[in-house]
Amino acid sequence: MDGASLRSLALVVAALVVLVPPVCPNSEGDALYAFRRSLSDPEKVLQSWDPTLVNPCTWFHITCNQDNRVTRLDLGNSKLSGHLVPELGKLEHLQYLELYKNNIKGTIPSELGNLKSLISLDLYNNNISGTIPPSLGKLKSLVFLRLNDNLLSGPIPRELVGISSLKVVDVSNNNLCGTIPTTGPFEHIPLNNFENNPRLEGPELLGLASYDTNC
Repeated sequence: MDGASLRSLALVVAALVVLVPPVCPNSEGDALYAFRRSLSDPEKVLQSWDPTLVNPCTWFHITCNQDNRVTRLDLGNSKLSGHLVPELGKLEHLQYLELYKNNIKGTIPSELGNLKSLISLDLYNNNISGTIPPSLGKLKSLVFLRLNDNLLSGPIPRELVGISSLKVVDVSNNNLCGTIPTTGPFEHIPLNNFENNPRLEGPELLGLASYDTNC
């Protein structure tokens, strides 16, 4: 091959390098590492989270299924501070999101409503503020929703009434307002799971009162 041909080949290769985006090794790993970057980790519990690995299944506190898809994130009581990130909503096979008893602040991203496989959402005992996103009503596999002991405000989204699988809801010790739903899964949730919300007005009276009174 003469010099001109080599130069032409080199130009074609260079053009291909520019045109073809770098292949992301694992989108779930990227989502988890985005969360890692948002956190302060004084106990170094996330030290094994190496973004250069093929997938995050060997990282501590991560569980994967046989297809190497992330199904559990177990970081309860880990002295973490920081905030939740929208990228967590990309973990479409996640079943357990366990982040209780940390110092997580900020709001609950609406993107968590994309976690269609989620069974347990445990964010209790943090410093999470803002409202409970109505998008959580899309979590049709959810059984446990524990958001107690945070700084949440606003109403309890009525979208949650449509989650027939829901067995445990605890939103006590927040600053929620309006009234408590009484239909669907909420029919069997004890009232003490709503206590210590000074602006929450008690169970709604269907047909007699608007649930967003004073909210």
